[in-house]
Amino acid sequence: MTTETHPLGFFLPEGTRLLMLGSFPPPKRRWSMNFYYPNIQNDMWRILGSIFYGDKDYFLLDKRAFSEEKAKAFCREKGIGIGDTAQEVIRLRENASDKFLEVVKPIELDKVLMEIPNCKAIVVTGQKAMDTLLSVLPGVEEPPVGGFTEFLYLGRSLRLYRMPSSSRAYPKPLAEKAAVYRAMFEALGMSR
Repeated sequence: MTTETHPLGFFLPEGTRLLMLGSFPPPKRRWSMNFYYPNIQNDMWRILGSIFYGDKDYFLLDKRAFSEEKAKAFCREKGIGIGDTAQEVIRLRENASDKFLEVVKPIELDKVLMEIPNCKAIVVTGQKAMDTLLSVLPGVEEPPVGGFTEFLYLGRSLRLYRMPSSSRAYPKPLAEKAAVYRAMFEALGMSR
């Protein structure tokens, strides 16, 4: 088994207010773009398209790919930074499943947050991401799915949100997932 280093750097636009963290990208053969949530089977960009544009297909380039340009422009406009909680992993199986990821090196959260001084909230998009993040945040309470906890870190007051996984392996309809995400964006004043 070989260690796999994260293939993307953190995407942290100026004015980032929300840091969205997944676990780790799928194998490259499953990518439809060179950006986060690249698997065409993952619903993250459909969730965001539904919420912000009333169109689940807004971020599609074609039927087999998402538009990297639209995704990045959206994140810049809304102040959303994106990254993953694992920086080095061992894939126990050659697939995209989080349950077969062994985290070797977790996120260096202090370094990331130093780059985004306006960030007020962190959202994780699955249980593996939450477990990995909590491993570097001892004493922080895990929020329920759809909820948040508040905590102090490096002298900053932050919210930690736990959202449903955008993977289709998570058995919830797209509209239900989008409703949970929409409530978070509204609470953060980011829904417009």
